[in-house]
Amino acid sequence: MSDFITALGLVFVIEGLLSAFVPGHLKAVIALMQNTSDDSLRLGGLIAAAFGVGLVWLARSVLGS
Repeated sequence: MSDFITALGLVFVIEGLLSAFVPGHLKAVIALMQNTSDDSLRLGGLIAAAFGVGLVWLARSVLGS
């Protein structure tokens, strides 16, 4: 459970840093996403989730964390 809370905290850190340091780019990305089809966003989300699972697996099993 502490790993989950740590991961969630890191998500908030990254989101906060983006909002603090590059708010204009963040707005541009959000505007771009509004013009992107739902299917494309869904595919991008699934790819990102799969990459995240692979990264966690790599950190846990191969790197011995």
